[in-house]
Amino acid sequence: MDNIFSGQKSEEEQEKKDEAKEGLIDKIQQLGQTNIPQMTNDSKIHCLTIIGQIEGHVQLPPQNKTTKYEHLIPQIVAIEQNPKIEGLLIILNTVGGDVEAGLAIAEMIASLSKPTVSIVLGGGHSIGVPIAVSTDYSFIAETATMTIHPVRLTGLVIGVPQTFEYLDKMQDRVVRFVTRHSNVTEDRFKELMLSKGNLTRDIGTNVVGEDAVKYGLINEVGGVGKALLKINSLIEERNNIKEDGKMLQ
Repeated sequence: MDNIFSGQKSEEEQEKKDEAKEGLIDKIQQLGQTNIPQMTNDSKIHCLTIIGQIEGHVQLPPQNKTTKYEHLIPQIVAIEQNPKIEGLLIILNTVGGDVEAGLAIAEMIASLSKPTVSIVLGGGHSIGVPIAVSTDYSFIAETATMTIHPVRLTGLVIGVPQTFEYLDKMQDRVVRFVTRHSNVTEDRFKELMLSKGNLTRDIGTNVVGEDAVKYGLINEVGGVGKALLKINSLIEERNNIKEDGKMLQ
């Protein structure tokens, strides 16, 4: 009898292990990482990484390092819903990518009710710029860069005036978002975007560290330590406002 029970027990343990392994693999496949926002998460700050190329409606080649927007959107919704998560830290090292996907991510981050802080490490290029400025406060590493250039199309392009108008409208969406969520003026941002001579094979500007702060794109030069201090202070401010509101009621 003992042998039968021990055999059943070992089978049950093996089944539990298999289920846990399947759950872990499923998280990686569905969301691209294992530490998705959960109620059991002890930290009050969730870290979201945006790296490589931002993948939109078209799947990129498998050798490309990508951040898929269908992975990020459910995570951002979960962060907003989870009461144990009080703040969001976004770490960027991206070359840019799909304009509409990048803007969708930026809009979702900007609409969060919880404190958000971003930090550009390495690079926050192209459509990574709106994502970097979408948070309540932004940092950039001293050696990090941000490339600002006009919106471009890849693949088959129909050579008609409507194509130009479509590109112009899409570019206006990017300009409006960046100027609304940062201290840079529209004229200065367009000047950086359309500058000649800064990039060898393109028009635009490559902005490094302190220059990004000088132009008003980013709030401060700093690293992970400063970013964590800032988000903790924003969380504390938010909690104090909540407590004051309760006292008034």
